[in-house]
Amino acid sequence: MSDELKKLQARYDRLELLYHVGNVIHSTLDPQEALQLILAEAVRLMHASSGSVVLVNPTTAFLDIQVSQGLPASAAALKLRVGEGITGWVARTGKPARIGDVAGDARYIMLHKNVRSELAVPLEVNGETRGVINVDSERADAFTAADQELLETLALQAARVIQNTWLYEQLRLKARLFEALANVSRTINSTLNLGDALNVVTREACLLMRAKMCSLMLLDKTGEWLDLRASHGAGDAYLSKPRLSAAESLLGVVARRKKPMQVANVQVSTRYQNVDVARREGLVSLLSVPLQFGGQVTGTLSVYTGQPYNFSNEEIRILAALAELSAIAIEKARLYERIVDVEEQLRQNEKLSALGLLAAEVAHEIRNPLTVMKMLYHSLDPKFPQGDPRNKDAQIIRDKMELLNKIVEQILDFARTSEPKLAPVNLNLLIEELGLLVRHKLKKQNIQWVTQLQPDLPLILGDATQLEQVFLNLLLNAAEAMPGGGRLTIATQVIRAERAAADPVRLVAFEIQDTGGGMTEEQQRRAFTSLLNTTKRTGTGLGLAIVQRIVEAHRGKLSLSSQIGAGTKICVALPEHSSEN
Repeated sequence: MSDELKKLQARYDRLELLYHVGNVIHSTLDPQEALQLILAEAVRLMHASSGSVVLVNPTTAFLDIQVSQGLPASAAALKLRVGEGITGWVARTGKPARIGDVAGDARYIMLHKNVRSELAVPLEVNGETRGVINVDSERADAFTAADQELLETLALQAARVIQNTWLYEQLRLKARLFEALANVSRTINSTLNLGDALNVVTREACLLMRAKMCSLMLLDKTGEWLDLRASHGAGDAYLSKPRLSAAESLLGVVARRKKPMQVANVQVSTRYQNVDVARREGLVSLLSVPLQFGGQVTGTLSVYTGQPYNFSNEEIRILAALAELSAIAIEKARLYERIVDVEEQLRQNEKLSALGLLAAEVAHEIRNPLTVMKMLYHSLDPKFPQGDPRNKDAQIIRDKMELLNKIVEQILDFARTSEPKLAPVNLNLLIEELGLLVRHKLKKQNIQWVTQLQPDLPLILGDATQLEQVFLNLLLNAAEAMPGGGRLTIATQVIRAERAAADPVRLVAFEIQDTGGGMTEEQQRRAFTSLLNTTKRTGTGLGLAIVQRIVEAHRGKLSLSSQIGAGTKICVALPEHSSEN
């Protein structure tokens, strides 16, 4: 009876200790700390001299000692493959092993010379062996079947804790990645220059993925080659490598298939084109994702690690999301560069228009005295005796005046403003599009863009291209009036103009007001004149003259009010579009 009581007492003690273990290992969410607590209780419960918890590394397939107790320091450097040693056998088969005398077991690999017996049980997570917990003793046959049952129960409980801590760690990693991704998004989207945008992408991707190196390659115009456009952490060997063929390279496969790809070790991969470069740079594992915008692949974003690494699905999704943001930022930077080019082209068009108007003014001023000269010549009717050489001179003068008159007419025909091609125009939409065009220039000059657009504004009848030229001239002139920054206010509204008491006409007005230095009365009076009598110090001086001609061609009205130190306000009023127009 006393033996039965002893057995019951021992079982009770073990269950109490197991309950205590459960409380201890559930008291922390740190995986390393949880494993250390598990092992300490296992060694204590089994009266063992040493023990360890090893986990299968999914990247290298080695058994890594996560925590140990009672083992020599050199044990941490031991690398066993799955299947090697008693621990490796348990990891491979998923079966426990209880060895009474390790000296007689060929599988045993000595870590401690005094070890006589060993007990090892698998750690299973979701039916898969993810590691092994083992205890050693300096006594032969130190572990009983009851010890094995207890350690298996402890391992089952420990595996659940490990799973929970891993899930927690994954969620924490996911939160960190998404937080970093949000920061990266803000950084990327604040960059407008294409070269700067690419450098930001590679730097932030490298930091986000904790990689050794990151590279960004873009397809050339032919789509046949991938050119290195930016990198972070790359050495001379990588920077000087030849361009990659989109049809033959591994990264070309990523671009063609539009899918992420990872390589465990590029130093030994037969698919990787620059193995020697990878070895010299110390690049090992690769993850590459496509850069896509509007369904079209523009290049690849790749990260390299310096050690063997298996990228998780979450990390692949994060890098793919970063690549998507990067593709948008790249397209935005390209669009901004095109906007700058278009703005410069519009500026050039303004100069050409001004030149045409100037030529017309010059031709008009020449034609008036030329007409007088022709009239006087014909009234004089110069006739000289036959054979007098002055007859030939008079003929040359007459011919040259006709030539000059023809040249003047050609200049006037060329410079004459074309008739507007009238169609319904949404003035608010036109202004919003122009705002996109000039907003970067205004931001650079520290000018605040303010719009006060009437939401139910009716359509006007006009030539959208010519009206764009009008509004762009006014916007750029206003910006020039505020070199030190200021506020530019754009407003639209409907006003009434009395054509007759019984026939009121509605006009749609566009108003632009700046906070510049303002204009004197003399400058206001001559604002819409040409270069021949303008007071403008810089530029062509013809922008407002062109504006006036276009507004008049649209049967509109143009007005200006200004005050020194209080800015300038210009109003363009155009007839409302109606079925009668």
